[in-house]
This record gives sequence, structure tokens and C-alpha cells, in this order.
Amino acid sequence: MTTDIQTIGQLLDTSLVPHQNKEAESRLRSIEQQPGFSLSLLQLVASENYQLNTRLAGALYFKNFIGRNWTDEEGSYKLSGSDVLAIKAEIVGLMISVRQNLQVQLGEAISTIAESDFFERWDTLVDDLVSRFTVDNSKVNNGVLQVAHAIFKRWRPLFRSDKLFTEINHVLSKFTKPFLQLFESTDNLISQNSGNKETLQELFATLNLIVKLSFDLNCQDLSPDFEENLPSIMALFHKYLTYSNDLLVTDDDDEAGPLEKVKSGICELLQLFAFKYADVFDNILQDFANSTWALLTNLGPEPKYDILVSKALKFLTAVACSPQHAQNFSSQEVLGQVVEKIILPNMTLRTSDEELFEDDPIEYIRRDLEGSDSETRRRAATDFLRQLLEQFDKTVTDVVWKYITHYLQEYSKNPKDNWRSKDTALYLFSSIAAKGTTERKGVVHINNHIDVVQFFQTHIAADLIASFEDVHPILKVDAIRYLNTFRSQLTKAQLRDAFPLLAKHLASPNYIVYTYTAVTIDRLLAMSIDGTPAFSSEDITQYTKDILQHLFRLIEQGGTPEKIAENEFLMRCVMRILIVSRESTGPLVEFVLVELLKITAEISKNPSNPRFNHYTFESLGAIIRFTGSVQPEALENALHDPFMSILANDVTEFIPYVFQLLSLLLESNPKAPLPQKYKDLVAPLLMPTLWESRGNVPALVRLLQAIMARGASIFTDNNQLTPVLGIFQKLVSSKVNEVHAFDLLESCFTYFPTSSLQPYIKDIFILLLTRLNSSKTEMLSQRFSRLFYFLAGRDEQGAGPDFVIQAIDTVQAGIFGQLYTAIVLPDTQKLQRPNDRKIAVIGLTKLMAFSEGLATTYHKAWPNTTIALLKLLEIEPSLVQDDSATISNDAEIDDISFGATFTRLNTCKKQTGDVFPEVRDARAYVGQKIKEANAKAGGRVDTWINSELSEEAKGVIKKYMQ
Repeated sequence: MTTDIQTIGQLLDTSLVPHQNKEAESRLRSIEQQPGFSLSLLQLVASENYQLNTRLAGALYFKNFIGRNWTDEEGSYKLSGSDVLAIKAEIVGLMISVRQNLQVQLGEAISTIAESDFFERWDTLVDDLVSRFTVDNSKVNNGVLQVAHAIFKRWRPLFRSDKLFTEINHVLSKFTKPFLQLFESTDNLISQNSGNKETLQELFATLNLIVKLSFDLNCQDLSPDFEENLPSIMALFHKYLTYSNDLLVTDDDDEAGPLEKVKSGICELLQLFAFKYADVFDNILQDFANSTWALLTNLGPEPKYDILVSKALKFLTAVACSPQHAQNFSSQEVLGQVVEKIILPNMTLRTSDEELFEDDPIEYIRRDLEGSDSETRRRAATDFLRQLLEQFDKTVTDVVWKYITHYLQEYSKNPKDNWRSKDTALYLFSSIAAKGTTERKGVVHINNHIDVVQFFQTHIAADLIASFEDVHPILKVDAIRYLNTFRSQLTKAQLRDAFPLLAKHLASPNYIVYTYTAVTIDRLLAMSIDGTPAFSSEDITQYTKDILQHLFRLIEQGGTPEKIAENEFLMRCVMRILIVSRESTGPLVEFVLVELLKITAEISKNPSNPRFNHYTFESLGAIIRFTGSVQPEALENALHDPFMSILANDVTEFIPYVFQLLSLLLESNPKAPLPQKYKDLVAPLLMPTLWESRGNVPALVRLLQAIMARGASIFTDNNQLTPVLGIFQKLVSSKVNEVHAFDLLESCFTYFPTSSLQPYIKDIFILLLTRLNSSKTEMLSQRFSRLFYFLAGRDEQGAGPDFVIQAIDTVQAGIFGQLYTAIVLPDTQKLQRPNDRKIAVIGLTKLMAFSEGLATTYHKAWPNTTIALLKLLEIEPSLVQDDSATISNDAEIDDISFGATFTRLNTCKKQTGDVFPEVRDARAYVGQKIKEANAKAGGRVDTWINSELSEEAKGVIKKYMQ
């Protein structure tokens, strides 16, 4: 049944209505697998018969549809062959024909397709693109270039590889020459149409894409065609770097116009060439540097020039990295001009900055925070100044210090009116004081010609102490930022003394002041010294309640779900306080829980800020982690209804978090019987639809494990082993989920009687051996080896070495010997984690000492089994950190991805359990078991040791047996 285009259009329209969008999206998902759906969707996007909003929704849905459905993890198409061919045949022409806002979404879809197919399975694409270039149709050319950029820009962040360069060379061989011809003809058309505004704007859109693609084509290595024609190509770029035409000047002071966009792109390209291709670019670099300098000195303070100024400064920073070219800036006179004409105009606070401070504070914060990716003038000017400082530290310090002193003197004359002078002085100071900065620690290396502590005491501390009315809010922010930036240069005592001051600033009526305060508290508490947290619960206990009350008040005053979740920095500070407070949060648990659940209930109505959501659930995780064992029932009762509401309302973004927190609740009280509310969850958890979302899988597996640990009988009593093992079958067939499949299977063997699993054993091993034979991965073979040893070591629980040998041989008679020597033994030494190696030691001991299979049919493998055991005990593995039991104060919580993938909660890390806690000394255990087996079997193990092992191996074993 093909999909009706009208039905798709109606559902897309409905998806734009807030209270109907979930149902509409659900219906779209239910029909998207019908034959021809994707083609109907593309036809809708192309059709002028539908409103633009509908077409845009269709383009967005198509992009996400391709992301979900183009290929599986093996790279095989999930769509029918006819749909795949039709999409490839249609999408390029379609993208060229539609307007730009639709092109953006279709471009991302093309990029996804190219990630999988280009160029081996889409080798006609470049020829198709080149064939569509025209002499004089800018709209068509722009569409072609847009498609090319969507594909080639993928190369920018990639590491060099043979596969990557094969793809690039394929493109260069077909695309670069006609592309450069288009560049030349576009230049001619611009000259011919210099008085035609409309045509000129279209041609500059073409030129902007040509500049972007020039970056793409040279991002990994210098294109031969570019190198061969570099003087003429660079002459054109220089022409447009210095180009002016009143027809391209826009009235909008906020948005960059076509001229600014082209010049920004050229500066970015120049930066690339200055860094990567100095050998061929060096002799013409100075002309570009001079022109860039002239450009910067003539640009006004309007926001529309911000990106251009930033890119131009980055190019000059690249120039200053070269010792040869940096000499042009070496004299005090030139450096004075640099500061006067370049640094100060772009570092001084502008009217637009003050307006942003007042009107859009959260955007101001995100742009301003150290480590932000924003293209700001201040950051670019700071980076340029710091690069000059690297080359001429004493000279730069002396020159800049004069300006710092001047601005501070101006401020002291009239603090109320001249507060901007102090703001400029503080920015200048930070720019030359910091020589090495990390987001985690702030400034770690400082300019030896400057005393940052004395500067703090002289110029900063007073602003921190003063009342809100006596200091301009921007100077308050500057003072708090200084404390944050230079935190690693201050003593713990100085930082601890700052806590009451910071707590006071959370009461500020100014959004940016209290937010920067939250950021600084968070980062101070995340500090560590030699791997140990700098601050403990004792350091902050007296301030904890006050800080948390302020933070919750500030968050909740947002009112709507979107405004509540807007400021992730406040919730991150809540999270940090709870992590550092640990068990001492106890008396505040009820208050904190009520506030967090109130916030969760609101934001679940419309999850809008993934970071805020994450920190909220981290905070709940901290409460459970550190107080769950003390009051488990109270926490379970408080959290049950809110969590069930999230599951019932299918709040997709929150469901993996809820499963993690439910698991942690169960694990916090391991000896108690399984509550009825969890028993009621089992059947819904086993529904296949819940396992379709990849993001749910790790958390669902853990939750099933936690339920098994406290109430395995619920599964056996209700005949639910089959669906559990059906889930294992689904997971083990996937490379992405194979690890979780083994976690689930080991839990089944841990918590269910072996007798209840016996009917499934053959099928389990058929699945495992099929995967090992058809699509073995390193992780799969290692986890299989661990499972093998895990079962071999569990003879007291009904398994044991001969159990696992027989289980494998039920798949095919005699297959064990081949599997054991080809996969299990070779992978044994690859096991690195202490717990995995301990399991292998116990499994190998049972095999070499007690197995009848290894004593008879497969005895040829006995010597290698014993050698593998000795290697595990005698050869130290590479250290692998097991962080499961710790909650790191400075965990990189920002290094997570959001969306469909699973996001692990740092506070919910699962503690690694010891499968064989009774074994404390592995060598003593091995010696004891060998003696025990020897006694039982009339000394046969001793006979094997003496006749089948080397003298060295005998000596090691005898030592264990003493």
C-alpha cells in the first residue's frame, strides 16, 4: 500500500499544533515504512500546492526519517532498493529547485546519505553535480554548490585515513576544475553586473558557497588544482577581501550582509592556509595580513560585523603564530598600534553588548563564558593578544599594562559614570594574565610579569564585598568571573572564604549576576588537587541550605516549562552541591526532593533544554545514591508516581533517565524483597516496542538486572523467561547492543536456577556461535570468553566447565575444541579489567583441574589452558580504571550527547559486582583447587603437570601449591 501525499500533508499540519503534535508524529511513524512514503514526502516538500510551514515540516521529517531509516549498523539499507534508488535520483534535483530554508534540511539528509553511500554506492553523484553547473543561472548553481557543500563539509573534522583520501581524490578528480571555472565565471559576472543589485546579491550568494567549498576541498590537504593555480586563485580571494560596493551594504545593523559573509569565509580560508600550507602561502601571506589589518581598522562596532571581525582576528592570530611574520609586531610602537586600533575597539563594551546584557541575559552568558564556541569580538581579540604575548611576553605586558593603568585611573576619577573603563581594564588584564586555560581548572599558567592575587585584592575583592546598589551589575559579573577564571591561582582558604560572598550574590536581582555566581560555585566545587576533590561536604555544609533555597527559587520563578528549563547553569549548580554534600544532604532530602519533583513535573510538559533536563536527573540520582540506603522506602514512595507519570505520558527524552533512577533505587536496598510496584512493571518492560528505541536499551537492561537481583522468581513464576531471552536474542544480533546482551545473559545465569534455563541453552549458544561466525567483533569475542569462564566457574550453581563444554557441543558435535582454541584462549589475555581477569582465572582453574571434557576428548587443549592461566596470574595487564564506585566531582558531564542515544547519569554509575567474592587470593585459590582436584582424581593433574608443561611452568604451579 503506497502512502497518500494528502494524508502526509494533513499529519504534518497537525504536528505543528502543540497539543496534537505527539499523536500526529506517532501516526507518521506508523506509516513511514509503507512503500513509497519517502518519495511522497519529497514530492510534498517540492510542491508549491502546500504552505511553506507544511513543506518545512516535511523537509525536517524527511531529514529525521533518513537519519533513522537509511542504513542499519552494518551499513545495509533499511529501505527497499527501489526507494533507495528513487531518493538518490530525485533528491539532488529537488534540493536545487527549492528555497534556501528547505535546502538546509534536505542538505542534512543528503549529508547523512553521503555518510553511508558516498562514494562507492553513489559514484554518479559528482558527475551529476558537475553536469548541472550553468554559465549564467545563479539559482541552479547555488543549489548545486549547496548540495556539494552538504557532502564535502563532512571532511573538515575527520582524521586522515586512506579511505577518506580515496573519497577526496575521487571528488577532486571530477569536481575541482569545473568548480574553479565557475569561480572565474562568477567573478566575471560580478564585474559585469556591478550596478545590478538583485543579480549582484545572487552572485555573492554563489561566491559565499564557492569560498565555503574552497575550504572543504582543501581542509585535509592542498588540492593539486588549487596548488597549481594558487597565485590566480588567491588574487581573486584578495580582490573580494578588499571589495566594496554600496549596493551590497545593508541597512540591518544586526545581521551580516552578503559582503560580510564572503569576507568572513575568506578570512577563515586564509587562516587554514596560514596554518597548514605555509610553504606555498608564505610569500603572499603578508599582503593578506596588511589588507586584513586595514579591513579591521575600518569596520564599525555594529553586530553585523561581529563574525567578520572574529574571523579576521583569527587569521591575524595564525599570522602571529609564525615566528617570521610575528616579527612585524615585535616593536613597542607597532604593539601600541595593535592595542589602540585592533584590540581596544573590539574589547571595549559596546552599546549592543549592554543591550544584550539587559535584554537577552542567557545569550550573553553563553557567548561570554570561557570555552564557549561563540564568535565574539572579545574572545577573538583576546586570542590575538595572547598569541602576541606568546611571542613577546615582556613587551606586550608592558604595552598593555599602560592601558590597564590608564583605564583604572579613569574609573577611579568617577566610578559611577566611568564603570566601562574598569570593565575594559579587567578584560585587558585577564587577556594578558592568563597563558594557559582549561574549562575544568580555569587559568593553569599565568604571566610571570603579573601578580593575579595582588590584583584581586586591590581591584576585585571590593566589588565582591560591596552591596548590589554600589557596583554596576557588569562590574559585579566581572568580579565573579575573575574569581572563576583565576580559581586555580588562589588558595583553598581564599576560595572557601568566598563561599558566603557568593551565596549572597544568589540573592541579586540581576539574572547574569546570580547565574555567574552559580557557574562559579559549580566550578569551584568541581576543582580537584592531584585527583582528590578540593572541597568536601564539611567545607560547604553551613551554606548548603541557603544556596539550594536560592537556586530553587531562581529556577522556579521562570513560570513556564520553557523558562524554568532555560538556565541550565542554575540546575548544574544544584547538582554539584548535592554531589559534593553526599550523605550530609540527609536533613535536606525532603525539601530538595519536593523541589526537584516539582521542577521535573513542569519540564516534562515540554522538554526544551537537554542540559537542564540532564542536570535535573543527575540531582535526583545524587539524592538516591547518597541517601537511598538510609531511607529506601520513603524515596521509592516519593518517586514512584512522578516516574510512572513520565512513563505513562511517554516523555521520550526522560524515559532512559527514569529507568536508570529506578535501577539505582532497587540497587540501594539489595536485601529487601521486591516491592509489588516493581513486580507490576515487569510485563510492560518486556514489551518489544519499548526496546525499539536504542536510547532505552542500556537502562532497560540494567533495570531488568536490578529486578532479577531482588525478585528473580517473578520471572519464573509467570513464565517470563522466554520474553527475557527473546530480548537477549534481539540485542545480541546487534553490534551496538551486544555488550548489553551479555550483561542480560550473565544476570539470567546469576539469578535464575540453571535448571530453569536448561530448555534454552542450545538456542542461546546457537545464537552466540552464529554471531561469532558471521560478524565477530573484538568486543563480542571478549564478552563471549568472559561468559565462557563465568559459566565454567559456577559449578556450585549448576553450571561448571563440563556444562559449558556440553552446551557448546549441542550446537554441533565436536565444535568446542575449535571454538576454544580459536577464540576463547587467544582472547583470554585481552581481558584487562581486574574483575574479568579474576573470572577467567577461576574458569580456567575449574577447566584445567576438574573438567572431564578437558581430561578426555579435548585434552590436547589442557597445556594451553594451563599456560593461559599462568599468564593471567603472572603478567600484569594494562591498567583499566574502574570508576563505577566513584562519583567524580569534576566529571565531564558536558561531554555527553543528547537525543536518541543513551546518556548515562554520572550519579547512577553501576557499581561493578564481584562475581566470586569468596576468592580473595587468586594464586592461593589456584593452588588449593589443583590440590583438591589431584586428591579426587588419583593424582592425574600432577601427572599432567609433570609430563606436559615446561620446567618454568611447573615451577610456578608448584609454588602456588605450597
